[in-house]
Amino acid sequence: MGVDIRLQLVTMLPRLRRFAVSLARDRDLADDLVQATCERALRAQAGWQPGTRLDSWLYRIMQNLWIDDMRKRTSHGDEVAIEDRHDLVGEEGARSAEARLAAAEVLRALDALPDEQRSVVTLVCVEDLSYREVAKVLEIPLGTVMSRLSRGRLALARQLGLGEAGRMPAMGGMS
Repeated sequence: MGVDIRLQLVTMLPRLRRFAVSLARDRDLADDLVQATCERALRAQAGWQPGTRLDSWLYRIMQNLWIDDMRKRTSHGDEVAIEDRHDLVGEEGARSAEARLAAAEVLRALDALPDEQRSVVTLVCVEDLSYREVAKVLEIPLGTVMSRLSRGRLALARQLGLGEAGRMPAMGGMS
């Protein structure tokens, strides 16, 4: 094996965790999902082709693990809203409070999206993957990515009171 992905995997951990939180909507479950993704990636590192995007490969592994886990579950545990997490560290002051309120509002709006739209919006708008990369990660057609992203953006704009999507700031791209 010519390429060792361990160091690259470590640098990807924050991005993997963000995607895991968007899938699981629970930090503890997200941490478990990141750990399972790393374990699977290390066991199957021969399956990654150097010269291709490691992040896309890891997101696909995570997405597949999440789907498998959801199929296995027969009941859901208690969900804890981010607003109820008192162990989160933050700064004091009006600016920090406003930022936290805005972030909580965006998280609630994102959480209200259907799973399919939330995954696409997160990968394009937060993780900055191209539409083609998202299609590959989620194993869906490119047109489906664009449709889900469009519907997700419109729903977010409505929920956040931003008016028409045409007046929303651009999020993500076609690269």
